[in-house]
Amino acid sequence: MAKQIFINLAVKHLQKSMDFYTALGFTNNPQFSDDAGKCMVWSENIFVMLLTHEKFASFATKPIADTKSNVAGLFSLSTGSVDEVNSIVESGLKAGGTEPIEFKDYGFMQQRTIEDPNGHTWEIFYMDLSKFPA
Repeated sequence: MAKQIFINLAVKHLQKSMDFYTALGFTNNPQFSDDAGKCMVWSENIFVMLLTHEKFASFATKPIADTKSNVAGLFSLSTGSVDEVNSIVESGLKAGGTEPIEFKDYGFMQQRTIEDPNGHTWEIFYMDLSKFPA
């Protein structure tokens, strides 16, 4: 089996969260989805599990963080172009996300940050390693 990553996120409103991630370009895998959790696919090896607070708590050993006021993690997704970065973030904003900070240009990397409706922070970026400083 290939190595994969599953990011599990506690969400308050499962359908609203699913709609947001669909707007970003994720697709739903119904095989790993039910009324308390939705498996959202970014790529062949990257998955985000959207779990109701009740389901998430059944796996967690600590209280669920309030991601509206505290950062619990920064998740980053690479894209193929700056235009794709902009398209993804604009779609996410229309689906209820917020953009907490402005666009960042590091020369070799351009990045925008978006928070989902639950406050989980995603950095969407394009990187051109040929422009990376020596």
